[in-house]
Amino acid sequence: MDVLSDVIAIMRTGRPRSARVSWRAPWGQRFPAEPGSATFQVVLRGSCWFLPSEGEPVALSMGDVVFLPQGDGYALADSLETPLAEPVCDPYRDAGMIGSAAFGGSGAETVTLCCGYRLDHARTHPSLRSLPAVIHLPARLGRHPELRAAVDLLTREIEGPRLGADTVVSSLLDILQLYILRAWFEAEGSYCSHSGWAAALADPAVSAALDAIHRDPAHSWTVQSLGERAGLSRAAFSRRFTDLVGKPPLAYLTWWRLSTAARLLQETDASVAEVARRVGYGSEFAFGNAFKREHGISPGRYRRAVCVPAS
Repeated sequence: MDVLSDVIAIMRTGRPRSARVSWRAPWGQRFPAEPGSATFQVVLRGSCWFLPSEGEPVALSMGDVVFLPQGDGYALADSLETPLAEPVCDPYRDAGMIGSAAFGGSGAETVTLCCGYRLDHARTHPSLRSLPAVIHLPARLGRHPELRAAVDLLTREIEGPRLGADTVVSSLLDILQLYILRAWFEAEGSYCSHSGWAAALADPAVSAALDAIHRDPAHSWTVQSLGERAGLSRAAFSRRFTDLVGKPPLAYLTWWRLSTAARLLQETDASVAEVARRVGYGSEFAFGNAFKREHGISPGRYRRAVCVPAS
């Protein structure tokens, strides 16, 4: 597993939601803030305005993607003059994974793909916390071809669900989100960031250390051995890693081990002792103490609390 793959795998709780919506002018809708969620909108046809809770309106055209990693409120409208209605399209409250709807008047049509995830704050990767409230990826000829291909596949599945659609759509939503994050981190790491996760993932030394931690969290990593992976001295590696990631190397390793353990407790029936071994703890007692310090609850109680049927 690499870092971006892990961001997707660890953050979601429950089932994703998605809806293809046809809007006909005049139309305008508010989308309330959803703390503990991530949302994205894709313009499949036509154009519209995106109105963030803070900041200037943004004109969207066909192929544009807007991602809100912290679940901030926003609005969409055909025109800046159109009054905004209360929510009528809300993927979080839709009982099904896949939906479709039509709203508005009888004018020009805009079609959007609205998708949402619930997130587990206890397992949210620091890379997501470092993202801005709104990420806008405009459609430009030849840019992000993988992202466009994922959008096309997802649209086809939602417009005409067939056998296995739930699994296909869930997987495509993960892929779409990965491509969004990849495009953002690559752009930020290449052009303007000197610190933070975009820079960390773009830095060969720090990226090599992160990759090692994520591929084998149970390994007995030390600052020295991670520095060797990074091709830096122990002191130089520790400084660079801490500056870019925001945590010292071993503090990040511990956080990642315990976040991985939380996911294993929720998603597998492995015993607590087995989970402890799989994330690098030599004893169940030591693992239990570390887990409680991080999550505020013992591993057994955590499993009982979170292992409820997904809505």
